[in-house]
Amino acid sequence: MKIAILSRNTRLYSTKRLVEAARERGHVVRVLDPLRCYVRIAPGAVAIRYKGKEVRDIDAVIPRIGTTSTFYGTAVLRQLEMMGVYTPNPSDAVLRARDKLRCLQILAAQGIDMPITVFGDNPDDTADVLALLGDPPHVIKLNEGSQGTGVVLAEKRSASQSVIEAFRGLYANFLVQEFIAEAKGSDLRCFVVGNKVVAAMQRDASPGEFRANLHRGGSAMAATLSVEEKRIAVQAAGALGLGIAGVDLLRSNRGPLLLEVNASPGLEGIEAATGVDVAGAIMDLLQAQASDSPVEPRARRKPTKA
Repeated sequence: MKIAILSRNTRLYSTKRLVEAARERGHVVRVLDPLRCYVRIAPGAVAIRYKGKEVRDIDAVIPRIGTTSTFYGTAVLRQLEMMGVYTPNPSDAVLRARDKLRCLQILAAQGIDMPITVFGDNPDDTADVLALLGDPPHVIKLNEGSQGTGVVLAEKRSASQSVIEAFRGLYANFLVQEFIAEAKGSDLRCFVVGNKVVAAMQRDASPGEFRANLHRGGSAMAATLSVEEKRIAVQAAGALGLGIAGVDLLRSNRGPLLLEVNASPGLEGIEAATGVDVAGAIMDLLQAQASDSPVEPRARRKPTKA
C-alpha cells in the first residue's frame, strides 16, 4: 500500500512509529505537512498538491491533525476522501471529536454515561446554569483544548463564576462539568483500533494536580479494563465514526463515565506503559480495510530494540 500520514512534524514519536510500522510491513509511506498541501476543487477534477508536486495514487491516509490546524487539516483530509483515499478517521469524525460539546451531545444521545455537563452563553444565566450542575467543585474547560490545557478546577461557586467570566471575556467557548472526586485524579486511556480496545493505561495526576494528562506530569501504567469499560470505549469511537481513537474514562461510584474522545491520540505514553505495538495494530487495520478483509487488528507486544 501507499500510505500518507498528515503530520506537521516528522520527528514526533507517534509519526515516527507509524512510519516504522508501515515500512516493517512493506508499505510505502509518506509524511505530508497538511499546511503545505493545497487543493483544486472543480466538478470531476479534484486534485491536491504538496510542495509543487501532485499527490496521487495514495491508498490510505492517517490524519494526525493538531488542534491549531483543525480547520485546514480537515479540509485537506476531506479533499483526499473526495479522491477516494481510505481513512480510518474521516474528516467529519475528527470534527465531531474535536468539538467537546458536540461530542458529548452525540454520545449522550447514545446513552453513554458521563459527568453532568452544562453550557450557557449569556452572563445573566450563569447562576441558573451552575444550579443545573449542582454544588462545586466544578471543572471548567475550553471546548477545543487538548492535553489538559484550558481546564480549570473551581473549588467554590464564586470561583466558578470568576473563571466563567474570564473565559467569556476572551470570547472562548467552554463547558462546565461536575467534578468526580472518587476518581482521585486518575483516568483511563482506552486506545481503540477498529472495533477493539488494543491497549489501555491508567493515568494518575501528579501531587497537587487534578489533571491526569502525561503532559502535565502525570504517570501511567497498564490497566485492565472491565467488559463494560471496553464496551463504552468501542461504542463511543463508533458513534463518532472514528476507527482510531483515544477514549478517556473515569471510574466513579455510579460506574464508568466518559470524559472525552481524542481523534489523534498519542502513541508514546500508551506504548511505553503497556508494551503493546499500537502503531502495528493501526497498520493492520489499514491493511485489512484495503484488502476488504475481516481480519481484526492484533494487539501485540511492541518489539524491543537491541
